[in-house]
Amino acid sequence: MALTLVPTPIGNLADMSYRAVTTLQEADLILAEDTRTSKILLDHYQISTPLKSFHMHNEHQKLAYYIGRLQAGEKLALISDAGTPGIADPGFLLVRAAVEAGIAVSCLPGATALIPALVISGFPSDRFHFEGFLPPKKGRQSRLAFLADYPHTIVLYEAPHKLLKTLDQMEPHFGNDRLLSVSREITKRYETTFRGTLEECKTHFANTPPKGEFVLCIAGKNKKDQ
Repeated sequence: MALTLVPTPIGNLADMSYRAVTTLQEADLILAEDTRTSKILLDHYQISTPLKSFHMHNEHQKLAYYIGRLQAGEKLALISDAGTPGIADPGFLLVRAAVEAGIAVSCLPGATALIPALVISGFPSDRFHFEGFLPPKKGRQSRLAFLADYPHTIVLYEAPHKLLKTLDQMEPHFGNDRLLSVSREITKRYETTFRGTLEECKTHFANTPPKGEFVLCIAGKNKKDQ
């Protein structure tokens, strides 16, 4: 019995590893965030393993069932729509339950948007804070206020329709001169990165409507400003 988390490409199908393909082919069952999205990937690599849904809306209800299948000796693989399961995607509950049940859990190395965006930002990457998505409403301002004092690089995920609002909300806490590196569509055809102050980023994206998925890397607070 074993559970394997398998990262999937975040945009470029060629980023799928040989080991990932083999693992999915040899699994008894693949759990996917969206079976329709995952079916495209599986068909591309001629993977015929049975596929079932496992996402934020049903993971609580189906947790015991899949733990039971693992305990019965089956090999299950967990994938998300894109990237590494458990990183801003479902996966934590299943992993925790499997660990508590004494089931072997492993994770293949692979795609995630935060690391490429971080290492091309030009900001220090020896220490950083991955925030993921900010709270949608309640607690958003207090979270930004907390992050503004963090001395190391901060990494955020943001949707295109919220990007400008987030940049505006950052201003009272970070100041318009805080440096940012904003990457979009990592690994995809139209991948771009804009680097500049918060004010420059606001101007750029006001004139260039945001499209695609974004990763924001924010320089840590300078000690001389503290």
